[in-house]
Amino acid sequence: MNFLAHLYLSGNDDSILIGNFIADSVKGSTIKKYPARVKEGIVLHRKIDQFTDTHPVVLKSKVRLRPKFHKYAPVIIDVFYDHFLALQWDDYSSVPLNDYVNGVYRLLEKNKNSFPDRSKILLPYMIGGNWLEGYSQLEGINRSLSGMARRSNFISNMELATKELERDIELYEAEFNEFFPLLVDYVKSLGYLSQLRT
Repeated sequence: MNFLAHLYLSGNDDSILIGNFIADSVKGSTIKKYPARVKEGIVLHRKIDQFTDTHPVVLKSKVRLRPKFHKYAPVIIDVFYDHFLALQWDDYSSVPLNDYVNGVYRLLEKNKNSFPDRSKILLPYMIGGNWLEGYSQLEGINRSLSGMARRSNFISNMELATKELERDIELYEAEFNEFFPLLVDYVKSLGYLSQLRT
């Protein structure tokens, strides 16, 4: 659910970005049908998830939410961390967030016919609701979490998570600030992120 982080970590490679965007919708052997660089983006997405899901700093954030949100805590943390990335965007990119987001939307819209069905269905909602830029506002975070709560097959209470963010925002921000530069360094160590999208 941390779309902004995944897209940012794709650097300036359109195919890597597309793979990173569709990765959660690509299951099993269907990865074979995509071009090589798109496949790399899918694999990169999974490596980013693995690094994030097992990192002790992220675990501290998740543990704080787990009593109320149980298995949905990692999903909520993804959204919280995208909030801080959007707020601190100028620290990570020389491209203004609005310009970056609009460029990404154009790229995804142009290539949507090659996407798996789930990504095709999601894309107009993302663009129409301007999710990526909306992450910078608590209202946008709440809208995103409430939408996920509605789509969940189980009672998740994710629509209540923004109150948790407001209450402990300094703790979550400190954990993001500790973790995200480490994630950037990890992605660079894999040979990506040498250039940012312009």
